Amino acid sequence: MKLTKRSVEGLEARKKDYLIWDSDVRGFGIRVFPTSKRSYLVQYRAGKRTRRLTLGQHGPLTTEEARSLAKQQLGNVARGDDPSETRKQKRMAPTVAALCDRFMSEYVAEHCKPTTYAGYRTVVNQHVKPKLGMFQIEDVTRKDVAELHHNMKATPYHANRVVMVMSKMFNVAEDWGLRSEGTNPTRRIKKYKEVEKKRYLSDEVLFAGLECGDYSEYVVAAFMLLLLTGCRLREIQMLKWDYITRTHLELPDSKTGRRRIPLPREAWDVLDALPRRDGNP
Repeated sequence: MKLTKRSVEGLEARKKDYLIWDSDVRGFGIRVFPTSKRSYLVQYRAGKRTRRLTLGQHGPLTTEEARSLAKQQLGNVARGDDPSETRKQKRMAPTVAALCDRFMSEYVAEHCKPTTYAGYRTVVNQHVKPKLGMFQIEDVTRKDVAELHHNMKATPYHANRVVMVMSKMFNVAEDWGLRSEGTNPTRRIKKYKEVEKKRYLSDEVLFAGLECGDYSEYVVAAFMLLLLTGCRLREIQMLKWDYITRTHLELPDSKTGRRRIPLPREAWDVLDALPRRDGNP
């Protein structure tokens, strides 16, 4: 029969579901369930296999809309596509949550410093997974990223860091073939202006605090070395005796790789005054 709104709504429910095919469009039909629910579908051949693809439920989808969709899908089949298999593969595609886990274990853990790993893990676990984790990788759009970024506008620094981490993650996803090339959804997301904090500690307050506080000589020496060498905090915290020569600090693995830092005489005096402990590097 020709499927129309009237003919479809006149179909009676039976004990088992059954199919009625449209007389105008070959392969276009409707399935009637015992519950009286009716769903449009299209049937076609892909190679030697017969496949069926559900188009939608009658009601939300009109008969004419379903017929138009059926023609569109049958046209895709004629061009060599297999819409049923495409939908199946998309349904089984990995989610953003799965991408986050793989990104952290296979990329960040292999290529980044421990401190960078910790920062990325915080962004992923606190922001990306809760908001976008259930999305399939291909389905994330610039709108989704922009909305996440906008919702964090009260903390512009963290909002920008989230976009930065996601940008790297989706670039890696493209490299792994999990997303089409050139479709990174973080592109053209305008970063928030970050206001630099300008708070300075005077020499008098610093030295008075070090003298009056109950600090070990190693803590005091660490502050002095930060002032005298310009090193990063972690470079001084992780400093070993083996890295120290009379004229330089030879850091084998800093944030920017191997570094050779001049050691002023005053800094050498600070180090020379520290007692060494047996077996402690």
